[in-house]
Amino acid sequence: MDSKPATRVSRRPPPQPPAATRSAVWLVGLLVTLCFFSLPLFLALSPNLSDVWHLGLSVTARHENATAQSESSDSAPASRDRLLGGLLSPDVSEGSCLSRYASSLHRSRASPHSPSPYLASRLRKYEALHRKCGPGTLSYKKSLMQLPSPHSMGLVECRYLVWAPTSGHIGDRVLSIASAFLYALLTRRVLLLQLADDMAGLFCEPFPGATWELPAGGFLADRIKGLRRGSDRSYGNFIRAAKNNKDDDLRAESLPPYAYVHLEHDYQQPEQLFFCDEDQTVLGNINWVILRSNLYFAPGLFLVPQFEEELRWMFPASDTAFHHVGRYLFHPSNEVWELITSYYTPYMASFQEKIGLQIATFAWNPVPFEEYFKQVSACTSQEKILPEVDTTPGVLHEAAAGATSKAVLVSSEHPEYAEKLKSMYHEHATVTGETVSVLQPVDVGGGNHSHNQKAVVEMFLQSYCDVSVVSGWSTVGYVGHGLAGVKPWLLLAPRNQTAADPPCVQATSMEPCFHAAPSYDCRAKKKGDLGAVLRHVRHCEDVGDGLKLFD
Repeated sequence: MDSKPATRVSRRPPPQPPAATRSAVWLVGLLVTLCFFSLPLFLALSPNLSDVWHLGLSVTARHENATAQSESSDSAPASRDRLLGGLLSPDVSEGSCLSRYASSLHRSRASPHSPSPYLASRLRKYEALHRKCGPGTLSYKKSLMQLPSPHSMGLVECRYLVWAPTSGHIGDRVLSIASAFLYALLTRRVLLLQLADDMAGLFCEPFPGATWELPAGGFLADRIKGLRRGSDRSYGNFIRAAKNNKDDDLRAESLPPYAYVHLEHDYQQPEQLFFCDEDQTVLGNINWVILRSNLYFAPGLFLVPQFEEELRWMFPASDTAFHHVGRYLFHPSNEVWELITSYYTPYMASFQEKIGLQIATFAWNPVPFEEYFKQVSACTSQEKILPEVDTTPGVLHEAAAGATSKAVLVSSEHPEYAEKLKSMYHEHATVTGETVSVLQPVDVGGGNHSHNQKAVVEMFLQSYCDVSVVSGWSTVGYVGHGLAGVKPWLLLAPRNQTAADPPCVQATSMEPCFHAAPSYDCRAKKKGDLGAVLRHVRHCEDVGDGLKLFD
């Protein structure tokens, strides 16, 4: 058999660039190398940029992030990032807190709001600080020894913010704790909660390897019980006395070892100085700050000049503050999580669209049931949130092919709202042919669970809805749509027991409202309109005197 002649392959060396080109490439390479090695040094010298560097992440333009977020928002729940874009630390075992990594998977889409790399880095640093300074550590014991002293012994390595319990709804407390944690982040303090008995067992510990509960008993726990507005240790009284004595320098050695800050709805102008720059400087020299609040006071922190830059790095989009802090802090305990999943899985999971309807009425603004139901119906109809029904006798509408199946989750202390809505859609067909199921989780898990447990279940089920309609002023509603990351339709407050017109308005921000916001303008040193000081802090749609964050 004849063989094919071998083919000789000529292997010429690759063409070389001209000498001038080689010199230019060499010069560019040298510059890149110098930049590569000098950049870490530059970032290390910057307190803000160093956190971004340590994450190994780059800061990109917001429109590029928006594109990536849009593409990821349609991803299947099972494939999503359970750490929420770096918001959560993986150093908590799944079994100890089942909801921590699973809760976000119950939402139809991943959040389009990614946490900033700087916020993620600050959270990791905070967790390390909490492990170092939290209850049971040597640093904590040393700090406690300072409390009985009549005066501050100077700044120590670990400083603390103690959140004291308030009366009122669990929604108020959740918003207050979120604000307190943001303040602790800004001031490099360790947050500790003195939990009331009715809050025990609601949420998992959020910080890896440490507790956020203030130990029972002891000097501090005993003193907290008597702290109220007007107390001797009240920061407002302390500042007033110091200024009356013309003690303007407020030297660190003259300060008390702890101070009480009263930020409940009844706080007055001396306490409003908390949101002033110079007063924050004074508080910075006090090692223990005890806070009692039932308000979402986070928008007030954005008014403090010394916090502005840090807040911009944490929240490039200002109106994501509660969305990120809330998803980081609040994870239902395993007992409460079982109640949530026992309702969500069989009743909500299969629907293509979930609409949350959270209806609250208040003793200070009573409204007849029929009148408020008329307002709710007008809102959902006019804004095309729910399809209208055809009440013409004898007219039947067939279900439209491919029509969306909608679920309306009604949360209210008054079951008649859900019952009337359920009756309306049961007795009449929709004009669009869509099917509407009305869900009412009034007795989740039976009757052996506390009111607060059921309220947490309600807040989280509402947070799994794609559309949110909530009563204005409702803190339960704020938590639900804040965790969901959606801008709600707010039912405006009725007047003189008459339905509001217009019935509702879509909020331009998903942030909760700071009810009872301060009226003292620290920059102008007089009373003023704080809703006109900064572009991203404006008045709320549902509470005229309140403040909220906007992007």
